[in-house]
Amino acid sequence: MRGYSPTVCKSASDILASAGEPSSLPRSLSACDLVALGVGATIGAGIFVLTGTAAANYAGPGLTLSFVLGGVACGFVALCYAELAAMVPASGSTYTYTSATLGEACAWIIGWDLVLEYAMSAATVAVGWSGYVRSLLSTAGLHLPPALTAAPFSPLPGGATAWFDLPAALLIGLLTLLLVRGNRGSTQVNAVMVVIKIIIILAFVGIGAAHVDTGLWSPLVPENTGTFGEFGWSGILRGAGVVFFAFIGFETISTAAGETRQPQRDAPIGLLGSLAISTVLYVAVAAVLTGLVPYRALDVPDPIAKAVEVIGLGTFSVAIKVGAILGLTTSALAALYGQARIFYAMARDGLLPPAFARVHPRFRTPATSQITIGIVTALVAGLVPIDLLGELVSIGTLLAFIVICTAILVLRRTEPNRQRPFRVPGMPVVPVLGILSCLGLMLGLPGDTWLRLAVWLAIGLAIYFGYGRKAARLHRAAGPRPRVAPAA
Repeated sequence: MRGYSPTVCKSASDILASAGEPSSLPRSLSACDLVALGVGATIGAGIFVLTGTAAANYAGPGLTLSFVLGGVACGFVALCYAELAAMVPASGSTYTYTSATLGEACAWIIGWDLVLEYAMSAATVAVGWSGYVRSLLSTAGLHLPPALTAAPFSPLPGGATAWFDLPAALLIGLLTLLLVRGNRGSTQVNAVMVVIKIIIILAFVGIGAAHVDTGLWSPLVPENTGTFGEFGWSGILRGAGVVFFAFIGFETISTAAGETRQPQRDAPIGLLGSLAISTVLYVAVAAVLTGLVPYRALDVPDPIAKAVEVIGLGTFSVAIKVGAILGLTTSALAALYGQARIFYAMARDGLLPPAFARVHPRFRTPATSQITIGIVTALVAGLVPIDLLGELVSIGTLLAFIVICTAILVLRRTEPNRQRPFRVPGMPVVPVLGILSCLGLMLGLPGDTWLRLAVWLAIGLAIYFGYGRKAARLHRAAGPRPRVAPAA
């Protein structure tokens, strides 16, 4: 049994042994489930909301280049994730891989950082979902009380301010109940919604392409205003950093490796397949969108619906809003799913209270973890504005991706003989390019976003030294504990 040290790493064998315990989560997911999970998580706020903001404020028609840049960076990272997910098919994603390479203290920090990527991502998506739901309801002549449709102090017509975004909080609550009841039902619902929204997106691309005004693409890279990040090539970089939020969903697949039937084969298929599909869709939508509407006019909460109305297909905008609602729903579902699995893995190692590692005896899900995350995320969705949430998600995700690429380099040195069903090609070039590209995108983000990240990580360190370190030491001293909650 290991004594305490923040730098002691769990071996891949230890992690796999934990994943194989009878109390662990059941392996029920297939490669198709993983691809649907990844696409469902990825195609959401990025394509239905952030495309307009990024084009209008940063990249102009060059938004297509921003998506290509983001997709290339994610491609390097996805290859690293694929090797790790196939080699260490256990719940926990980046947290689990960090514990096997950089030690307990670093693993805690990454686990804390992943709250920005998953829980805050779900909250961000829920706020976007709320906006599209209000728009769809208004089309039908229904209107929610304005005070219950936005974060507190958000200005409303007439000089009033909002109190709480109730639709966003309700979405999180409903998805939490669905996830608590088990993987089979949630993956089937997710797959149906993914198919519908992809059909709607392809319809938009196909119909919109016939009405594109190529003159709106010129110049592809608008002249910089004199400020870094406002158009020009720096705007392409800033735009890539902003829309990077749109790509994070594919990584959710790595949190599901511990629940996959054949993770060595299916995890790489799910990671790379969902990223490839999502990137192609993003580039196509960005090209059509900026070819239909002048980029300066795209700074609206529903840019795709606006584009449809511009070409005189107002009735199709209803279908677009439905697709957006479905897309945002699947994104939030996947993010909540991933966050619960990360907390499950951290509690399994003693860094969080044991309740987070208990598996429900009937539903076979980490119910306590899922419910707790759902409550907190619902409150955040109802209380925090979307712009603040989105910036935190992007920089937190980029930091986690840098750690993943570093983990590949470390494991190739510390465990060179371990079986690797999938191997990153072009070692060590691909992981290094992944690190550099993610760091470059981070540098393109505003300075206040870096400050918020520093504050968030400082809070995480305080919790670790105040609770996590001692709790993990006591957990190891006590030995294995049953993790299935007693039947009621």
